[in-house]
Order: sequence, then C-alpha cells, then structure tokens
Amino acid sequence: MIERRVAAIERRCSTGLDSDALRTDVLRLLRDVVPVDAAFFATVDPATMLFTSFVSEEPLVEAAARFLDNEYGADDVNKFVTLAASADPVSSLDRATSGDRGASDRYASVMAPIGLGDELRAALVVGGRCWGVMCLHREDVQSGFTEREVGLVRRLVPVLADGLRRTVLAQAALTSDGQEGPGIVVLSADHEVVSSNAAGARWVDEIPVAIQTAAARARRGESVTARVRTSGGRWHTVHASALDGQPGGQTAVVIDQASPEQLTSLFLDAHGLTPAQTRVAALVLRGFSTRQIVNELQISSYTVQEHLRAVFDKFGIGSRRELVAALLSPR
Repeated sequence: MIERRVAAIERRCSTGLDSDALRTDVLRLLRDVVPVDAAFFATVDPATMLFTSFVSEEPLVEAAARFLDNEYGADDVNKFVTLAASADPVSSLDRATSGDRGASDRYASVMAPIGLGDELRAALVVGGRCWGVMCLHREDVQSGFTEREVGLVRRLVPVLADGLRRTVLAQAALTSDGQEGPGIVVLSADHEVVSSNAAGARWVDEIPVAIQTAAARARRGESVTARVRTSGGRWHTVHASALDGQPGGQTAVVIDQASPEQLTSLFLDAHGLTPAQTRVAALVLRGFSTRQIVNELQISSYTVQEHLRAVFDKFGIGSRRELVAALLSPR
C-alpha cells in the first residue's frame, strides 16, 4: 500500500501538472499513508524563501495572520528557513520540543487555539534550492506523528521539490499581460490593506499570499523582493519595505512585471544548475569572454568550458548565443 502510494506521488510529480494541481493531488495521495487533519502546502521563491502561493485547509486559513507573524517575526522551532539549510529538512513539533509542545510559541499562539497539536514540517529542497514547504497537522491529542511517518515524508522531499521545480519550467511565461504600471499596496501592522492604487487592488486579489508574506518579512525591518508567477502564467516581482524604516509599522508593497534579467537566476536554478555552473552562466549572460570569466572567478579556462558544457547539456543547447536567447528572450 505504502509503496504504491509513494510511486503514485512520484508519477504525479513528473507529469507536468501546474503547482496548484500537483499540491492538491499530493496531499490527497499522502493522506492514504500519513493521517492528516489539516495541511498547508506552499511554493516559495528559492532566493528569498518567501511564500508565493499556497494550498491551505481549515482551520489553518483563519490563523493565517498569526502564522505569518510567527514565521517571520518570532523565534521558534522548525522554521522553514532553518529546515531548508539543515542536513535534515523534515521535523515534527513533538520531536523538536521533546514532547513539550508548549515550548513552541507557534503551538501556543497559532495551533492550540484552533485545536491542532503536533505539526510535521518539510522544506522541499533539491540541488541545494528550496522550491516549497509543507505543514501537516494533527488534532491536539497526545499522540503525534510517528518516526515512520516522518521518515516517509523525508523520503518524498526530493521528489516533491523536483516536481515543484518542474512547474517553474513548464509555466515559464514572460510576455506582457497588459498591466498599466506597478501596483502599490500599503498594509498596516495587522495585515490590513490601508490604501492602494487600482493596479495594486487587483494584485491583492490575484497574489495575496506573496503580498502578505513579503509585508510580514518587511515588518522586521528588512527590504525584500520575491518573484511570483500569477494565475495567468506571468512572472512579477513583489517588493516590500517598511515605510518608516522601523519594524512593526506600515509596509509598502510594489508589484511590477519581472524583466527577463530578473528571472535569470530562477530559471538557472530550475534547470538544476550547480552554484558553480550558475556563476559561469550568469557571467556569460553579462557578455563576459572565457578569459574574463577566468579572471573573475579565479578558475581555469578548462573548468569554465566544463561548466559551460554542463549548462548547455541541461538546457539542450550548443552555444553561448543559444543560452542567451533561451534566458533573455520572451517565451
């Protein structure tokens, strides 16, 4: 039974589904082998770890604002950014707190008030890049997720991460969608929209997750920019910063169409390039010659050519010109 379900999940991750359909199907199949009372499954921008879209189930939806405050503004166990950088990207709340759930602020302020107990979290990492995150929840009873269940989710992490990575490649559309200009949204400290222009109001309905998570990070005093694919298949940037320059106040969010150059690193990551290959490819896109790349990166010309051959193989091309065309021309 378990092996059949795992095989079914692996097949779904390689069939070219869009990210929403993929996540919905994975949660349905996963429930047959890991009992779950509520789930949250999000895509993230691998460069910033900001949520760009999510599938969320009740009662988690009603706790979204408290969840964001905890994830981006409080110290706690099993933070997604920590799991993504860890040798083990999967952990349960009970495991991280040695069974003392009350030691977690997320449990006390977010989960317990809506009747949820143990939480199994996974950062979906493949090739050193995180493409999504998943939370599986149980009702607030003494028993939580077993080691077998944690191990099963751990086994699926690279499969799910690669499935989400593939959705970026399958849905890479860079053409203009007729947007009349940047959208501007101002949010209060409690996540409410204070004001916006006409374009911003439309984006609040279109990509609320990206706007809210970027604003939540900005409330900590950071200035962040994430790349988001809209439901129409277009890529945009979401930039957020604190208006007064201090944590906890109002935040301004600007949504604009992404240029091909802004998406270069995303697509290099999505094609599975290593960090070294990415550095070489990025310099090629800037017009560097082999000698200039050698001087810039302090590597041999032989190493440069080896990296370039690997890049060409992953893109299915044969020259620098084709690489530039593949990444900088509208799809």
